[in-house]
Amino acid sequence: MTAENTSESTGAQVADPRVCQLGEGLFWHPERDQLFWFDITGHRLLSVEDGAPREWPMGECASAAGWFDRDHLLIATETGLYRFALADGRRELILPLEADRPETRSNDGRTDPMGGFWIGTMGKAAEPQAGAIYRLYRGELRTLYDAVSIPNAICFSPDGRRGYWADTPTGIIMAQALDAEGWPEGEPEVFADLRTEGLRPDGAVTDEDGALWNAQWGAARVARYLPDGTFDRAIAVGGQHSSCPVFAGPGLDRLYVTTACQGISDPDAAQGLLYEADPGVVGRADPPLRIEAD
Repeated sequence: MTAENTSESTGAQVADPRVCQLGEGLFWHPERDQLFWFDITGHRLLSVEDGAPREWPMGECASAAGWFDRDHLLIATETGLYRFALADGRRELILPLEADRPETRSNDGRTDPMGGFWIGTMGKAAEPQAGAIYRLYRGELRTLYDAVSIPNAICFSPDGRRGYWADTPTGIIMAQALDAEGWPEGEPEVFADLRTEGLRPDGAVTDEDGALWNAQWGAARVARYLPDGTFDRAIAVGGQHSSCPVFAGPGLDRLYVTTACQGISDPDAAQGLLYEADPGVVGRADPPLRIEAD
């Protein structure tokens, strides 16, 4: 369906003053009640703990996370999927991820309701069709889609039987039926066609009603689409390049959005920051990962 650029609110406020060159990968840890996000090209993981800012150097491009338990995350980087200890920053390789291709890096990723981890890769210079989307589940890392340029909008319906993704330059968000184990079943279909408005879909997340919230690169907003693909409303953010949303807070009733300075020749003070808004709905937390073989 075609989106409609109407019903936009301006309720977003700055949530964190640290500037990211490429803010991405927002993730809420439900056992820690803690928000995490990445500065991909800045090679760091950011958070706030007990009211104080925290950062972990990554040493390479890192972009997305899931959780094993209270103290350990899965981190996706340009070389692999790692088990990451929050206490001391140590990481243990689970599986390589295009480690033999230094021209690519990880991008958007998220845990599905079955505990599988979806992760996209792309060229570091956004070379056309240089990337792919993978899923890691119960010991198997499987390529789901290849020849992808900029994988984004990876998220899932509450019951786990529908996945979403986008190749940003196409301007289309796709919907994919999933089987009982969370693997794609049949061919993907168009969920929301944003081309007529020139919108570029970036990161996305779903709320408890199954509506999809999509950050739109270059449009300074996050837009909500109902399960049938109909545009519902949008929330404006200060950063031009809105990149990834997530629901967070103890009640999962706050919406946070990363933004980026990348691609802006002279970014002002509103760019590259983390924003917070009242979405008027409640979200869902990602479940723990189930990526090891039984």
